[in-house]
Amino acid sequence: MSLPSLVIVSPAAANANNGNARTAERWAGFLADGCAVRIVQRWPDEAAAGDAAMIALHARRSAPAIRAWAQAHPGRGLAVVLTGTDLYQDIAVDADAQRSLEFAQQLVALQECGAEALPPAQRSKARTIYQSSPAQPPLAKPGGALQAVMVGHLRPVKAPQTLWAAAHLLRTSEGITFTHIGDASGDATLRDEATATARDCPHYRWLGALPHAQTLERIRAAHVLVHTSTLEGGAHAILEAVNCGTPVLASRVPGNVGMLGADYAGYFPAGDAPALAALLRACQDPASGLLARLAAQCALRAPLFAPAAERSAVLRLAQDLLEAP
Repeated sequence: MSLPSLVIVSPAAANANNGNARTAERWAGFLADGCAVRIVQRWPDEAAAGDAAMIALHARRSAPAIRAWAQAHPGRGLAVVLTGTDLYQDIAVDADAQRSLEFAQQLVALQECGAEALPPAQRSKARTIYQSSPAQPPLAKPGGALQAVMVGHLRPVKAPQTLWAAAHLLRTSEGITFTHIGDASGDATLRDEATATARDCPHYRWLGALPHAQTLERIRAAHVLVHTSTLEGGAHAILEAVNCGTPVLASRVPGNVGMLGADYAGYFPAGDAPALAALLRACQDPASGLLARLAAQCALRAPLFAPAAERSAVLRLAQDLLEAP
């Protein structure tokens, strides 16, 4: 008996070092036992005739494939996985993204606040599937300087200027160091700013892009992960930090609150470098108890980001799509 064919549309190439590509590969692995799964950037393709269901990542960037599916198979199982730019930017202004919501039978947010950003008429189709990563044993943290790491390509939406401003506010003598990981090939201005910050602030290092395994080791070795984005759909760096015992300092935006919870103690207002600097100083001070409190709160969230939980949720999604009329 042949397996039903399920196609995953990902606008990112298979070798892209970003969240869409990793999500597509991980979900394909979860579904492989029960479906014939393939990942494409465009649909239809030469194998399209046999497809029984579609999961499309990104409402705007995958809009042509979503529209083609809806025209070819009206009412047949179609899920659209919503990114941060979908939820907090595109669906308010972009007609293609708006139509993608209408075409879908299921809408998937990657954190618990996502559905709140949808038009009321579309919220009944929404579900949350947290992304995951394998748990890693915590690494012993070095004594001396508080080591902060930030992971994210240098793009305006990631707001790296907030990190750079905090580095300027914190003197080298305060004993807080920054390691910044992320590619800047798409933005020469941000690349130059990162280079200038490294020149002016000896306690800041920009390493550029690193392989995922090396990035994960840097997260495990840090005392704290800093996440400064102005919008997020569900940051993989946050869940990886949580799953290896590294507390997080994050901008208070819905995508981060949806990952860490409304009562998390490690938020700062988006773009507020003095507030970030104050949190880093508090993390450095054992008397404040903040670092231990953040670690405890992250540990309570860790089960949400377990691979078994994500796998179960993805399998339920596929079953619902394949059973759609």
